[in-house]
Amino acid sequence: MAIQRNPTRSVRIGTVAIGDGAAIAVQSMTATRTQDIDATVTQICDLVDAGADIVRVAIDSQKDADALIEIRGQVEGNLSVDLQENYRLAEVIAPHVEKLRYNPGHLYHHERDKPWDEKVRYIADVAKDNDCALRVGVNCGSVDPDKKAKYAADDSISPMLESAWDHCRLLDDYGFTRYCVSLKDSDPQHVIEVNKRFAEKRPDVPLHLGVTEAGMPPEGIIKTRIAFEQLVSQGIGDTIRVSLTVPNDRKPEEIAAGRGILDDIANGRVRSVVDYGLKTLNIISCPSCSRVENEAFIDLAEQVRDMTEYAVDHAITIAIMGCRVNGPGETDDADLGLWCGPNHVNLKKGQESIGAFSYDDILPRLKAELDALIAQQSATNV
Repeated sequence: MAIQRNPTRSVRIGTVAIGDGAAIAVQSMTATRTQDIDATVTQICDLVDAGADIVRVAIDSQKDADALIEIRGQVEGNLSVDLQENYRLAEVIAPHVEKLRYNPGHLYHHERDKPWDEKVRYIADVAKDNDCALRVGVNCGSVDPDKKAKYAADDSISPMLESAWDHCRLLDDYGFTRYCVSLKDSDPQHVIEVNKRFAEKRPDVPLHLGVTEAGMPPEGIIKTRIAFEQLVSQGIGDTIRVSLTVPNDRKPEEIAAGRGILDDIANGRVRSVVDYGLKTLNIISCPSCSRVENEAFIDLAEQVRDMTEYAVDHAITIAIMGCRVNGPGETDDADLGLWCGPNHVNLKKGQESIGAFSYDDILPRLKAELDALIAQQSATNV
């Protein structure tokens, strides 16, 4: 069916364009360690072969950047680089990629005495000089602290919107309009709301859609489908990523899932939106990416899902995050949160830290905390 798309401007990313009625681009992100050149080359090639329009790679050090420069010479396709917390790497890597992605919430980590707008102007200058597009990547778990402090603790959407709008205004004032924006959350309902509200105010800005930490298939695909159906069917969204927790050799499934969802929407094969306020267990887990410091995280996510089957009828959210970059913040809103380090798994109850446990010991402790929450809910409902 014909879908009336938002009148976004066109943004070129290498050989593809997003916005202005162009076909919605499908992308993914490598899950290999960037410094493992052979593995990363293989994964980029696999994703491109699967139909990825854009492939994102994370760098967080000079060694990562050096590796990506070497990788660039061995692969085809349009590469986007995730600058993580080291925005100064932009000038090193920009000559070798088609797009730079920065997170407004991460800009404060480096050169804290320097105003954020100076840092953004620097990134925009680098992008201009090297024919790169930009993505302003706002994430619910790593919002600029100054923005977050202005709103109620239970309002995760307003600080995301203010951050995105401020960065758009600055880039526009600076004369740089070759950018898109993403506003991501692990709750599809939040993704729907924040993107609708952004698009109402800035219908001209192309949007990158995604549900972060969507989890394992099939649940991760279902959560993403919920958000995409409601947004794309209303003309919102110009490029998408389906973020799944899968082993490295299965990352191309993200591309297949994305194209399948888009095809279903175009042909009217949509279903009713799932209400995540239902009293059912909700497990969220982040997509495996190069930030994961122990691949045991993927096995742990599977084990948590299997172990918690008995609790499926309880309204409890368990978040399993694979790294220390987004993990601490993005587990705050879960009833029970796990974020994984190289040797230990950090367990949280809401925003309260319970402790760090070995990968062998974490499941029994998680079950004990889960049982305590179930007992508390049962007592409250008596």
